[in-house]
Amino acid sequence: MKTAITEMFGIEHPIIQGGMHYVGFAEMAAAVSNAGGLGIITALTQKTPADLTNEIARCKDMTDKPIGVNVTFLPTVNAPDYPAIIKAIIEGGVTVVETAGNNPVQVLPYLKDAGIKVIHKCTAVRHALKAQSIGCDAVSVDGFECGGHPGEDDIPNFILLPRAADELEIPFVSSGGMADGRSLVASLALGAQGMNMGTRFIATKEAPVHENVKAAIVAASELDTRLVMRPLRNTERVMTNDAVEELLRIEKEKGADLKFEDIIEQVAGVYPRIMMEGDMDAGAWSCGMVAGLINDIPTCKELIDGIMQQAEDILARMNGYAAAG
Repeated sequence: MKTAITEMFGIEHPIIQGGMHYVGFAEMAAAVSNAGGLGIITALTQKTPADLTNEIARCKDMTDKPIGVNVTFLPTVNAPDYPAIIKAIIEGGVTVVETAGNNPVQVLPYLKDAGIKVIHKCTAVRHALKAQSIGCDAVSVDGFECGGHPGEDDIPNFILLPRAADELEIPFVSSGGMADGRSLVASLALGAQGMNMGTRFIATKEAPVHENVKAAIVAASELDTRLVMRPLRNTERVMTNDAVEELLRIEKEKGADLKFEDIIEQVAGVYPRIMMEGDMDAGAWSCGMVAGLINDIPTCKELIDGIMQQAEDILARMNGYAAAG
C-alpha cells in the first residue's frame, strides 16, 4: 500500500508507532520498523543526549530500516538540552523526527539541513495549519480518543480528520483510537495517508514494558480511561486506577484552587515504577480508549501484517459491492 506517508518516510506500510514515555526504546522502534512500519524512539525517556546517542546506535544494530525519534517540547523550568538532543539525532543518522508539544520552529532549520523529515503531532486543525506554515513535512492529527494529551477542544477523529483534509496541503496521519485494519481504511477514507498507533503497540510481545502493563490494556474496556489535569488545561487521558481516582477526588475537592503541586504525587516521576516495575497503582499513565479494541499481545510483525491483511480484505469487499452495484 503506497501513500504519501510511505513514500515520504521510505516505509513499506503506512503505520507509525508514536513516541511514548518509557515505551519508545530501541527494542520497540526496531520491531516496528522491521515489520514495515516506522518505529520511534522517545528522546525524553533517555536521561541525557549521550544516552539518546547510544539508544539510536542500539536501534540501528537491530534494524536497517528507517527509524524516527520523538522530541516533545515541554514548558518546563529546567528544559532538556534540546540542541544536544537534535545533534544526537542528526549525527545518529535518523531520517524522521516526530515533534510534539510546543512549536518546534527553533529546531526545524537544523533538521531540514540534515535532510530529516519532520512530522508534528497536533490536536487541532489550527495547530496543524501552523505546523504546515513553519515547514513541517507532515502532521499527526490526534483526536480526542487518544491516550496522553488530547488538547482542550474535545474533537473526535470522525470530525477532526476530514476537517484536516479540507484545510491541509501537507499529508497527515490519524492518531488516537487506531488499532486495526478497520482503523486504517477509515483513516484513509477520511483523508489521512496512514495511521499512528500508541496504546496498541504497548500490547505487543516486543514492547519493553512490564507484563502487568500489557495485561491491564488487554483487560480494559473503552470505559476504563479518565481525563485528568483538565482544570490545569493540561488534560491527559490515562488508564483508571486507585491513584487516578484519588487524583480526580483531589481535583474535585480543590476546584478552581487546584495547583499542580496538589497532584504531583500521582503524576510526577511515576512512569518507571509503572512501565518497568509493573506497579499498576503507582500513578497516572497514558492510555487511549482504544484499549477496548485490544484483546491480544501479538508480535509487531503479526500485528502489522494482520492490519494490512484486514485492510486489504475490507477494500476488496467494498470494491466487490461497488462492482455488484
